[in-house]
Amino acid sequence: MTQLLDTSAVPDVVLEAGRLFQAAGHDLSLVGGPVRDLFLGRVSTDLDFTTDATPDQTLAVIKGWADAVWEIGREFGTIGLRRGDMQLEITTYRAEAYDPASRKPVVAFGTELADDLVRRDFTVNSMALRLPSLELVDPHGGVRDLHARLLRTPGTPQSSFDDDPLRMMRAARFASQLRMDVAPEVLAAMTDMAARLEIVSAERVRDELVKLINGADPRRGVEIMVDTGLADVVLPEVPALRLETDSAHHHKDVYQHSLTVMEQAVDLERPEGPVIGPDFPLRFAALMHDVGKPDTRRFSDDGAVSFRHHDVVGAKLTRKRMKALRFDNETIKTVTRLVELHMRFYGYGEAGWTDSAVRRYVRDAGDQLDRLHLLTRSDVTTKNKRKAGRLARSYDDLERRILELAEQEELAAVRPELDGQQIMEILGIGPSKTVGQAYNFLLELRLDEGEIGRESAEARLREWWAANRPDDDSAKNAAPNESETGL
Repeated sequence: MTQLLDTSAVPDVVLEAGRLFQAAGHDLSLVGGPVRDLFLGRVSTDLDFTTDATPDQTLAVIKGWADAVWEIGREFGTIGLRRGDMQLEITTYRAEAYDPASRKPVVAFGTELADDLVRRDFTVNSMALRLPSLELVDPHGGVRDLHARLLRTPGTPQSSFDDDPLRMMRAARFASQLRMDVAPEVLAAMTDMAARLEIVSAERVRDELVKLINGADPRRGVEIMVDTGLADVVLPEVPALRLETDSAHHHKDVYQHSLTVMEQAVDLERPEGPVIGPDFPLRFAALMHDVGKPDTRRFSDDGAVSFRHHDVVGAKLTRKRMKALRFDNETIKTVTRLVELHMRFYGYGEAGWTDSAVRRYVRDAGDQLDRLHLLTRSDVTTKNKRKAGRLARSYDDLERRILELAEQEELAAVRPELDGQQIMEILGIGPSKTVGQAYNFLLELRLDEGEIGRESAEARLREWWAANRPDDDSAKNAAPNESETGL
């Protein structure tokens, strides 16, 4: 629930800035999200202001007061600064619009606060506090809409989204972050104008998507994206999960299942622990884990449906989409690895977990083991309580086995007991593909039998060499890469 505005919660630095600009003969107002958050009982350390001062005039006012200043947004009228532990952005009153053929905003500076507020994205962000008087300016009913938990635009939705099509993504993001409903006329405009999102840079879209997925209710945000067609532009693999069924072929609703898995993954996050929420890689992997199913769906004569290798196909599709959205390589690697491994547990569930299987599971998960634990547990959405309980107990047993073996071995860094250099010395060969083959043989031996000691490992290597030694000089061919030899 929203509450009355508590002006006592306004940070001192806000009032200081207001007095500085007032003394210099300029207007200054706290605006947008920070004002909205005051009604929600939250205080942000990132503060947005709007002013009638030009960027040059702003720089003159804050000179000597700001601890640091940056001008990266100067061409858009924005001057950034740091004062203590607070980040401030001060922007000249402006109009902002998109050229239909351009991804860059066209900026014109304004002279009135009212004109600035009407050009903002939503009414809940179109409120301002004049400084230093703390007079609330709310010409578009932002307080009313905040109490109603409703997202509306100050002007028409069409003009707002024409100004900046990314605002359509922002609507879905705020629905997730603030658990708000989107007004019907706004949803209608989003549906009609979804294709306009194509002109927005991938980086800006990516940033909004991350905020949406990390919100309090990401399911709501994703559903809005899918229902309005925004997801067809941003994340087409997700609406593609709405697979058609017929009377002869029944299977789980993959789209709804994926949304539920994401919700359950959110519920498993903790403020402290190995996976601290909100955790984007876990949540996004949960949403994308089955995107390989549409391409791998096969029907058998008895009506059964299979999705063989959908984990591998899904990882490839996820990697391609994340690259298109300009995610960094580390995040792409993390999410795609989770998608690729999300079925690994089910390959062992019935047969039981041998020590060898446990070692391979830990080795393959690497530093994503904790996230994989949560993703796998989240991927149980059956309403059959007996089946769900059996799967939970099986995974409990797997985690117990991992802990037991970890006490005996360094599972997270399982390596052969001989490295590439030692292999070459024992076999009397130089760098070659054969060294990589020998290394892989010893790695499999290590996974199957655990630690057997260097002497035993050397003896087994010589046995392998006797059976696999080339008849010619092929062992002296081109050197392998480091991953083949463990060097």
